[in-house]
Amino acid sequence: MMQTPHLTAAQLAAMIDHTFLKASGTPDDVERLCREAMQYHFCSVMVHPCEVVRCLRLLAGTPVRVGTVAGFPLGQNTPEVKLHEIRNSLDNGAQEIDLVMNVRALRAGDTALVRDEMSALATACRDAGAISKVILETCYLTDDQKRLACRLAVEAGVDFVKTSTGFATAGATAADVRLMSEAVAGKAGVKAAGGIRTLDDALAMVAAGATRLGCSASVAIVKALATPPAGG
Repeated sequence: MMQTPHLTAAQLAAMIDHTFLKASGTPDDVERLCREAMQYHFCSVMVHPCEVVRCLRLLAGTPVRVGTVAGFPLGQNTPEVKLHEIRNSLDNGAQEIDLVMNVRALRAGDTALVRDEMSALATACRDAGAISKVILETCYLTDDQKRLACRLAVEAGVDFVKTSTGFATAGATAADVRLMSEAVAGKAGVKAAGGIRTLDDALAMVAAGATRLGCSASVAIVKALATPPAGG
């Protein structure tokens, strides 16, 4: 039986990428995201590439990292376009890059393409001192394909494998996180993202092996852990 992890609110907050990737956002939303990240000491903010410079300015002098996405949300760009996106964001100061894997290529057995784009991500981020994450979009993969993607990511030197974009047919599940954690065997971190809306959701992902969480409901999640139960 899965045991609930014993975490403080501060420990949980330090695992969270506070995320805002809606197309309908406003500058006020981005400013609020950064204020909340500073207030609750989240690990990072995760925003679209066009917001990286703005977030770096808003978060200057704080330990909060600025992360962004590439090939988002479908992962169907050519490797050359993805690499340009990655390099452009790194040049703009991004400290973490979440790249959407080419799911169609993996499903079709084109492991060379998948491995090459993962390697390009890992190398570009390593050279820039940034953290690399690859999004598998697990809802479209069989368990064997998930294991294969994790193996390719480890071989490529990627820092994290990530479950989902949050824009597909389903998000993170504890079962997928556990499978991915076993597949990478400590050689990469595991980021759970997509549909993590409550404290119970977050704790289930951590118990399954997640070492990073992508959430937009981050504040409510951390507040729920910090608030003693009624009558407790």
